[in-house]
Amino acid sequence: MSGGSRARWGWYRLADAHVAALVEVSGVGRGDVVIDLGAGDGVITRRLARSGARVIAVELHEARVATLRARFSSVQAVTVVRADITELRLPRRDFHVVANPPFGSVSSVLAHLTSRRSAMATATMVLPIDVAARWQRRVVEQRLGWRLEVVHRLPRSAFTPRPRIDCCVVRVKGW
Repeated sequence: MSGGSRARWGWYRLADAHVAALVEVSGVGRGDVVIDLGAGDGVITRRLARSGARVIAVELHEARVATLRARFSSVQAVTVVRADITELRLPRRDFHVVANPPFGSVSSVLAHLTSRRSAMATATMVLPIDVAARWQRRVVEQRLGWRLEVVHRLPRSAFTPRPRIDCCVVRVKGW
């Protein structure tokens, strides 16, 4: 997954106005540890850092990692990590996730984040609507100890390029 087209691995850049709303609805702020999974070019990372959060920007794409490191080299509150988000070692203390992860990996990401070993407090993420619906059923049926709620739908115009699927912002938190 180190190269190739956006469409191949499902990366769609979220417009700045929607990034602002995503970070606002997450409720994270000063001193919170927040992971931006699939940080891309850093639009969510930048907004999170401005809120006072300590941000771990996770990206696998080599060129984007280089861009992130250059962009945030002087920002102490941001750490850039090159990693596959589905294999990332999660912090052992409470953390939050605010992200627009690649759509091709969201089910694996959710499984990783909601594992019994996770210290995740909340996740506010952009997901395809169908994945959100499947995961809402799964967390209830399997009693995973998490609640997933759809916060609001996103118009396809919120992304570049426009996805062919409907998307939403979800919030995941423990019972």
